[in-house]
Amino acid sequence: MVRIHLAIDLQYQVNHPSADFIFNVQAAHAPQQTVVWEELQVSQPVPMVSHTDAATRTRILRLTASPGPLHLRYRATLDIVHHVAQPDSVFETPISQLPAEVLTYIYPSRYCQSDCVTAMATTLFGHLPPGYRRVEAIQNWVQSQVKFESNTSNSMTSALDTLNDHKGVCRDFAHLMIAFCRALNIPARFTTAIDFGADPALGPTDFHAYVEAYLGHRWYLFDPSGTAIPMGFVRIGTGRDAADASFATIFGPVTAHAPRIDISAQTHPGHGWHMPVRRPEALSTDSAFTWNAVDAA
Repeated sequence: MVRIHLAIDLQYQVNHPSADFIFNVQAAHAPQQTVVWEELQVSQPVPMVSHTDAATRTRILRLTASPGPLHLRYRATLDIVHHVAQPDSVFETPISQLPAEVLTYIYPSRYCQSDCVTAMATTLFGHLPPGYRRVEAIQNWVQSQVKFESNTSNSMTSALDTLNDHKGVCRDFAHLMIAFCRALNIPARFTTAIDFGADPALGPTDFHAYVEAYLGHRWYLFDPSGTAIPMGFVRIGTGRDAADASFATIFGPVTAHAPRIDISAQTHPGHGWHMPVRRPEALSTDSAFTWNAVDAA
C-alpha cells in the first residue's frame, strides 16, 4: 500500500464582471484509491456545485467567482492499493468483450487522431504479440522519439503535432501514446495526477498526465514521458484526452498564477505503507471488469 499526502494551491485574479470555473483537482474515489482525509477551501463565499462522473469517478467543482482574488486550496491523504501482475500474463481484450463504457476509448478524439496513424502503428507494432508487452513497446517508442521540453507546446498541440515536432511535455507524450494504442484497437485513456518523483531539474512539482490502457479487463498504468513514478500517481481526472481532464477550465476575464503543488509519501512498515518506486510489473489502481457474454439469440 502507498500513503500519499497531497496539497494543491491555485490562485487567480478575477476581473470585471465575473468568471465561471470548472475545477478538476480533487482525488478520484476509486476502488483501490481511498481518500482517507481531504479538505477543500475557496476564498470567496460563493455557491459551489459538485458532480462525480459515474463511469470515470472524476470529481468536478463548479463556481462563479466575483471580481478580485480567488484562492482554492485542496489537501488530501490517500491510501492506494495496486493490483500487480506479471506483464507477460496480461492480454489484450477482444473488441467483442469490451464493456460499453470502455468503447469510447478506442475512437479518435480531438488530440489523439488515431485514424491518421493506423498505417504507421501497424508497421511499427502490428507484428508484436498482443498484450501488455506491445503497449509497453509503444510507450518505450514514444519515449525514444519525443524529448521532454517545457514550454514547447500549447493547448492546441495534438498527437500529430508531437509526432512531427519530436518534443513536448507530459500531456503531449500521453496523447501520442494514446493515438498509437487506439490505432491498434487497444483502448487507452488520458489520466491526470501529480508528477510524484519527477526530477526537480524539470521544474516545480506540477500536474501530470499519464496513460491507462485497458488490458485483461483492467486499466493499467503507463507513463510515456518517463518523468515520474507511476506507483505514486494519485488519479484525479480521466477522459479521452486533455480536453476532458483539464484541472481548471475558465470562462471569463482571469489572470492565473502558477499552481503551487506538494506531494509526498509516508512510510510505515507496521501499517504496510511503502515508498513508491519504479517497478517492472504491470500496475493498476482500478478494479477488474466482469464480462458476461450475451446470447443475442
